[in-house]
Amino acid sequence: MIARIWHGWTKRKDAKAYEEMLRDEIFPNIAARNIHGYRGAELFVREDSDEVEFVTLLRFDSMDAVMEFAGPEASRPVIFPKAEALITRMEQARHYRIAIGR
Repeated sequence: MIARIWHGWTKRKDAKAYEEMLRDEIFPNIAARNIHGYRGAELFVREDSDEVEFVTLLRFDSMDAVMEFAGPEASRPVIFPKAEALITRMEQARHYRIAIGR
C-alpha cells in the first residue's frame, strides 16, 4: 500500500472554501475516476497565523495506481483548476510505503 502525501497552504480567509471544495467536489471527483487501486483519502488541517496548512493523504495499492492518478511525474501535485486560485503555495507530493496500517 502506498500513501501519497501532499502539503498545500491557503490564506486564512480562503481555508473554509478550500476545505469544502476538497470534501464536496475534489475527493468525490477522484473517487469517481474509478482508478484501480485507489483506496480513499484523508484531510488534515492546521491553522497557523495567517495561513492554513492542508495535508492530503491518498492511499493506493501501488505506484502504478498513483501514476494512473497523477501521471508519469508521480510527485507532481494534482490541482483542480478551481482550487488553484485558493492555494498560496504547495509542495511536491511524496510517496511512502505503508509498513503498518490500520
